[in-house]
Amino acid sequence: MGIDEYGGGQQSQDVLVVTTNDVPGYRVDRVIGEVFGLTVRSRHIGSQIGAGLKSLVGGELKGLTKTLVETRNQAMERLIEQARARGANAVLMFRFDVTEAADVGTEVCAYGTAVVISPQA
Repeated sequence: MGIDEYGGGQQSQDVLVVTTNDVPGYRVDRVIGEVFGLTVRSRHIGSQIGAGLKSLVGGELKGLTKTLVETRNQAMERLIEQARARGANAVLMFRFDVTEAADVGTEVCAYGTAVVISPQA
């Protein structure tokens, strides 16, 4: 698997997303509020069988890893879309929440606080 298949992170140029409470060198001009991006992905039977077989011998479940990365990236894209639509140019305290959804898939929620920031003088 290449780096693009198992990595993720900041993709937007106009909305900065950070896990911190603030951004060094910037001030928060306005707090807009909570934003989130949510997606639920089901596992297809092929990946479940492959994962079951792989669990017998150990090692990384590459198919499931790739699916989870895609799912997290989609949730983050939706978070950024919501922040942008509400007038934010940054999201502070960014986090992921991952849960099982009724034994049929995985729910991934990306969330944080949408704000407007500007460089400090």
